[in-house]
Amino acid sequence: MALLYDLARIIRSKNAGPFEITFDILFDCQKTYSMVKQSGMITKERLSELFSVKEEDIHQLVFYDQALGLKITLAREPSSGSAGDRDVYGAQQHVPLYLLDIPI
Repeated sequence: MALLYDLARIIRSKNAGPFEITFDILFDCQKTYSMVKQSGMITKERLSELFSVKEEDIHQLVFYDQALGLKITLAREPSSGSAGDRDVYGAQQHVPLYLLDIPI
């Protein structure tokens, strides 16, 4: 097993408007990207557990083979800038992805 943090070149999050947040995971090489993609460890079910959201709140989970990366978009609660929001830009929401174990 290896942590996604150790396998990915970039793991980041940002707002996708005030009501959604998006995550980008990018890799350096085809071999590592393919290994993560084929592991089956990045699913809507697993993401809902990591981020404590309902599966239906995960609006997008797309693997982009040409870019050696994937994009995840989920509903943001609370919305950006509203009462209770502690990360207006959504730039610190990706940390749960770091500890995702990927079989190697």
